Amino acid sequence: MSSPPLLPGAPAQEPIVYVIDDDESIRELLTWLMKRNAIRTEAFPNAKAFLKAYRPGAPGCLILDLYMPGMSGLDLQQYLKEAGIEMPVIFLSGRADVPNAVLAVKSGAIDFIEKPFDYRRIVELVRDCLRRDAAARLDREQAKGRAGRLATLTLREREVLDRVIAGKVNRVIAEEMQISIKTVEAHRSRIMEKLAVDSVAGLVQATLGARPPDRTGGGQPG
Repeated sequence: MSSPPLLPGAPAQEPIVYVIDDDESIRELLTWLMKRNAIRTEAFPNAKAFLKAYRPGAPGCLILDLYMPGMSGLDLQQYLKEAGIEMPVIFLSGRADVPNAVLAVKSGAIDFIEKPFDYRRIVELVRDCLRRDAAARLDREQAKGRAGRLATLTLREREVLDRVIAGKVNRVIAEEMQISIKTVEAHRSRIMEKLAVDSVAGLVQATLGARPPDRTGGGQPG
């Protein structure tokens, strides 16, 4: 399916609830409801209008109609996923549709709600989505920082690190790498300094969720 490109833009600091529904009355109701609860909202009649206006990186969540002309709610969810845009999604539908509800949730939707919906429930879900989005963004930023620090390691330091977090003692590491124990200790000291940790547990934590670049052939000599 051909889809409009996502436009570049600076990320907004205030989280936004994006309401995407071809039913004008639903858009107006949800906009009013969010405003009443001091939650910023932007409403769109279809996926194309949303994609044209969306600023990549902006925090928030989606309230998304399952069935819309053109790009459906499920299509939009998949498109955003493939584009690397991670936002919590709440699906709305005017009729029960168990297979699509299951598919939506398996694809990462937070919930699937039938119209008409309970006002208090949807506000609670939105607040939960915004909390989840904020936590996920913080996790991604921390993982990015860990990856950046890991990227400063030389190839030899990375080899020592892999063995340390595998639970191997200095003597075994020295034998495997055919270097002296003092050299292993020196590498460990530099690794801990670069990763800003002071224990093996800290080293393990520093590698969680981080994806260091492939250093094959391009690593610094250790």
